[in-house]
Amino acid sequence: MQFFLDTGIVDEIKQALEWGILDGVTTNPTLIAKTGRPFLEVAKEILKLVDGPVSLETVSRDAEGMIREGRMLAELGQNVVVKIPMTPEGMKAVQVLESEGIPTNVTLVFSPAQALIAAKAGASYVSPFVGRLDDISSEGMKLIREIKQIFDNYEFDTQIIVASVRHPMHVIEAALIGADICTMPFEVMKKLFQHPLTDKGIELFLRDWEKVPERPF
Repeated sequence: MQFFLDTGIVDEIKQALEWGILDGVTTNPTLIAKTGRPFLEVAKEILKLVDGPVSLETVSRDAEGMIREGRMLAELGQNVVVKIPMTPEGMKAVQVLESEGIPTNVTLVFSPAQALIAAKAGASYVSPFVGRLDDISSEGMKLIREIKQIFDNYEFDTQIIVASVRHPMHVIEAALIGADICTMPFEVMKKLFQHPLTDKGIELFLRDWEKVPERPF
């Protein structure tokens, strides 16, 4: 499973790249707004750092506007993926952009039917939001299982990006289901490293190391 960061903060991306586990980045207007920086400045810096897919979102609500913005975003780099909302107008835009060789990521997906529509429209990626479903007492990961089964049934090429991830268990469950990608906040990615027994073991080894005579380092 590929790991994407869901962020607009460049320093977080640099850290994940140093760890050697980052495959791509997803952004949205909310994440970019939190940086307090101009959109194009942030987007270009991220694209310069990341070799893998970088999802940048359109803001128009009509197909014509999404197509226009998608083309503009695609000009920023070869690895740009255009985020399109799950609406009828969005699916019109997906078909046009994909026909022009511009990959799309259908976002704000909350049902298997929506994911199926996105795949039939030809989207490269679909982003079901598991955390937001959990927030309303619905089972987010059930949606991932259902989408995975549907896509496998019909051999759709559309990749599943598990989004709106809240904690490490979302990542593990996504991997067990066989989702293609999990995009997560930086804090969740950091937590994947953590375990109290690891910390305890390191502390014990270092304490014992101090007892070794004539240490070479």
